[in-house]
Amino acid sequence: MVAAEVEERTGKEARVCVLGHLQRGGGPTNFDRALCTVFGVEAVELIAAGQYGYMVAYQSNRVGAVRITEAVGRLKTVPPTGGFVRTARALGVCLGD
Repeated sequence: MVAAEVEERTGKEARVCVLGHLQRGGGPTNFDRALCTVFGVEAVELIAAGQYGYMVAYQSNRVGAVRITEAVGRLKTVPPTGGFVRTARALGVCLGD
């Protein structure tokens, strides 16, 4: 809708880009699609159980609920020599250093 409005007002072509997919390097995978469905089911189950103040999270290959205050209340770091960082660097991803 935004892209169409930009095109109409400017007369220039506008395209939509989902930032998360761009950052990861492509469109959603089958895993992405399945995970969003599982997240949705978990979220609805939390609401049905009256468990407010929680968010759905994927941790240790499991989907579950985490208190929002726990999720945002502390700094979480990624080990600079860990697998994710090594993989990102091997793929040429700039990490700002």
